[in-house]
Amino acid sequence: MAAGAPVTITPFNHESSERTPLPPWKWPWWHTTWHHAGTFVWVMMIHAVALVGLVLFPLPGWRLFLSALALAWLGGLGTTVCYHRAISHRSLKLNPLVRSMLIFFAMFNGSGAPVSWASNHRLHHASADTEEDISSPRQGFWWAHLKWLWQAEQPSAERYVPDLNRFSYNVWTFMQVPILALALFGGLYFGWAAFFWLGAIRLVFSLHAQCFVNSICHTQEGASETGQDSSRNVRWLGMLQFFQGENWHRNHHARPGLARLGWTWYQVDVGYLVIRGLEKVGLASDVRDFRQLRSLASEK
Repeated sequence: MAAGAPVTITPFNHESSERTPLPPWKWPWWHTTWHHAGTFVWVMMIHAVALVGLVLFPLPGWRLFLSALALAWLGGLGTTVCYHRAISHRSLKLNPLVRSMLIFFAMFNGSGAPVSWASNHRLHHASADTEEDISSPRQGFWWAHLKWLWQAEQPSAERYVPDLNRFSYNVWTFMQVPILALALFGGLYFGWAAFFWLGAIRLVFSLHAQCFVNSICHTQEGASETGQDSSRNVRWLGMLQFFQGENWHRNHHARPGLARLGWTWYQVDVGYLVIRGLEKVGLASDVRDFRQLRSLASEK
């Protein structure tokens, strides 16, 4: 099996009454490994705390609600512009200060460290729609949506992200725990309602909004039977992601190297608009989009 593929050594197989290899997507939802135990505890904890918060403070007030949305928006921007387009696909270069700010907001939103996020995503593209795909819906909706986070083996950073083996990226891995602690508990300074809405409720919303790209956006009808590309554009998902562009996933798989995910005027891609704005003021460069493709075509 290729490096980075899901691990297949598992616990007791109740179906056969003996210890036999069982792929991780067939594990009980609660089973994890020592390496992923922290992720499992984190995901379960924020869901439990968010549920309590929704019961105690179902109506937080507009100011608090909009503050939570603003943090989620910044975190989503960090994920789509920095993690996805700039780091994973190198479709643009960001000013180091802007890059660091976006990495912080992405981690504050629960997206994890840049090295692990990029290695997972590059493996996904290298093995899309196969069993080696770390978040393939072939193994079921819940595997693609959440379970892979604490049951799939982490891909080899040496293989998938050797270009990120630098202090400017590795340092964020060591900062992950304190940043997540701040994300969860930071709102407590402003009161209990803020603790829940700026913390767990925001984190749960952001988690599912991002995970829908792996699950919902890879359910093209008939693709699993024919072996074709399962990615698809999902218009309604844009509302949950603040129209930042990640919902145009079939576009992305067709041309993963482009910084632009929405290809027409009605495929709103706020992430790309932010990139163009950063480019205008000199904070982004080498933006790979249709302008670059047209320029290359004209030179031939």
